[in-house]
Amino acid sequence: MKGNGAEGLSPGLPPPLEWKFSQVFGERAAGEEVQEVDIISAIEFDKSGDHLATGDRGGRVVLFERIDVRSHGSRKDLEKQDYPTIRHPEFRYKTEFQSHEPEFDYLKSLEIEEKINKIKWCQTANGALFLLSTNDKTIKYWKVQEKKVKKISEMNVDASKAVQNGSIASSSVTPRRCLPNGGCYEGHDSHSSNDLSFPPGGFPSLHLPVVTCQETSLTARCRKIYAHAHDYHINSISNNSDGETFISADDLRINLWNLEISNQSFNIVDVKPANMEDLTEVITSAEFHPSHCNMLAYSSSKGSIRLIDLRQSALCDKHSKMFEEREAPGSRSFFTEIIASISDIRFAKDGRHILSRDYMTLKLWDINMESAPVATFQIHEYLRPKLCDLYENDSIFDKFDCCLSGDGLRVATGSYGNLFRVFGCIPGSNEAATLEASKNPTRRQVQTPSRPARSLSSFARVVRRGAESPGVDANGNSFDFTTKLLHLAWHPTENSIACAAMNSLYMYYA
Repeated sequence: MKGNGAEGLSPGLPPPLEWKFSQVFGERAAGEEVQEVDIISAIEFDKSGDHLATGDRGGRVVLFERIDVRSHGSRKDLEKQDYPTIRHPEFRYKTEFQSHEPEFDYLKSLEIEEKINKIKWCQTANGALFLLSTNDKTIKYWKVQEKKVKKISEMNVDASKAVQNGSIASSSVTPRRCLPNGGCYEGHDSHSSNDLSFPPGGFPSLHLPVVTCQETSLTARCRKIYAHAHDYHINSISNNSDGETFISADDLRINLWNLEISNQSFNIVDVKPANMEDLTEVITSAEFHPSHCNMLAYSSSKGSIRLIDLRQSALCDKHSKMFEEREAPGSRSFFTEIIASISDIRFAKDGRHILSRDYMTLKLWDINMESAPVATFQIHEYLRPKLCDLYENDSIFDKFDCCLSGDGLRVATGSYGNLFRVFGCIPGSNEAATLEASKNPTRRQVQTPSRPARSLSSFARVVRRGAESPGVDANGNSFDFTTKLLHLAWHPTENSIACAAMNSLYMYYA
């Protein structure tokens, strides 16, 4: 039996990818100081991969659109013409808008910062783009579309004729008007003022002004605001495959919303105990299944992932499945629960696998096997001796994103020193690349000897270390914990990764 469904899609192992630099937006000059509000805090491709959105700590959402496909026609046209697609994915800035502003909760004396926590794309309609963005408390539903700027290009008469006609009208005989009671009065008709002039041809020559659209402008309009539903900070939002609903999750609750109803939500998961002193774990991330609208998964600070079925009950107190790795005997320490906390989970496109990221590792789970992950990729194992220092400077609480390729053959996540790591996840694959978010991504890469996969029962359970040297980076220098690559996204159909290093957006392809 195969431990990864992706193996059946490809005869043999695919060759390792060679990653190359594609683009950078907002590149920093050497020594340039970065403003806190400009640091990117969220990044997301849409389903087609033709649009990319980023959010920052200043509450702004920036949209990028792909241009290399447009320049050669659609993908289907290229296939028909047998035209080789030699260009790598190329994006350009599209527009930006202010999604959230800083607020103050006077009842709780709490500042609500404008930082964008998550962005999710919704289904497009009539050429308009729709997306959800959230800060700690409020979710907003945005519509971005091109609007044509209308201008009047043809009037009945031009300005010069209007002046001449106006002078004639003003000097003409004052009209005599009859009243309904049979009387008459002589006075100036309001229609015969200097402002309006009659064309020489009279009524038949009158026509409506001609309105033309000579240019377009992109506008972002907030269609709905979903507020006052979370007592704690929102850590994730996720669209349902039905295109009508979405979930929002905070530390203790998950709410279900309808996109068109902003004043009502349904609480579907509540882990808040009657006595808060009995609280042992919190929700850290949640995501809907990519194709089954009744299924969703959420992770916890204890390192477990729960799969729930909305058909079981209105309040999903009981999970359908729970994925948790058993703790090795004698390995427990003060930091065990902190480093076990899952910061991000992602469903694979096929819905068969779940990728999770905790502080030390990246794990791939098969939803049919709850006892252990199919594969474990070591990310920060070399930092284990430094956990005390990381705890002192709060780095141990950093939350790293993870992502999967559209074909399910590879996974990726970020690390310190503006590094990110890409792994092959097919059983038997030893692909592991360490790349830097810079114009020369492979300058810190070190080749590691391949390690054979170890089988667990009939499943391939793999542990790989990802080109890392104990305690130092590939250049022999200690990691700078102030430079960290927390957010990245994989293009849904191609081997292209977008990642955020501070205020800079780097894009790579293979």
